Amino acid sequence: MSTKTTTRPSTSYDDDFYAWTQDQAEKLRARRHNEIDWDNLAEEIESVGRSQKSEIRNRLRVLLQHLLKWHFQPELRCHSWQSTISEQRVHIEGVIEDSPSLSAFPEDALDWAYRGAIRKAAEETKLAQDIFPTACPYTIEQILAYDFMPGRPWHPDDLIGD
Repeated sequence: MSTKTTTRPSTSYDDDFYAWTQDQAEKLRARRHNEIDWDNLAEEIESVGRSQKSEIRNRLRVLLQHLLKWHFQPELRCHSWQSTISEQRVHIEGVIEDSPSLSAFPEDALDWAYRGAIRKAAEETKLAQDIFPTACPYTIEQILAYDFMPGRPWHPDDLIGD
C-alpha cells in the first residue's frame, strides 16, 4: 500500500475555465501560493468588479427605458412595465448591497444609461427620439426610489392587462 498522495494535474486557464477556477480556489484555500496562476486570477477578480458595474449600468438603462415609456405613454401603462421598473430597482439595490463601494456608480452611469434608454424607448413606443428630453428628467434618487413613478398620477386599476 502506497502512502504517496496523488495530485491532479493543474488545469489550464485556456483549456477549461471552470475547472481552472475550481483548481485555483482549492490552491488558495490550501495556501499553496507558489502554484497560483496569479496573473489570470488577478484579471478574473477585476472582471468580477467590472461585471457588477456592467450589471448596474444595464439595469439602469432598462429602468430608465420603462420610466420613459411610463411617463410618455400613460395610456399604455401596464403591469409588466410596473413590474420591470420594480425588478430593476431591486436588482440594482442588491448589487449595491453586496458592494457598497458602488453606491455612487448609478449616478456616474446615468448619462450612458439614459442615452441608451431613449433609443430603446423610442424604438418600442414608436415615438420620435426628440419627444424625450435630451437630459434625464429624473434624479438618481427618484429613479431608484420604490415609490417614484413619473408623469400623471395613477392607480393600479388604471393599468391595462398584459
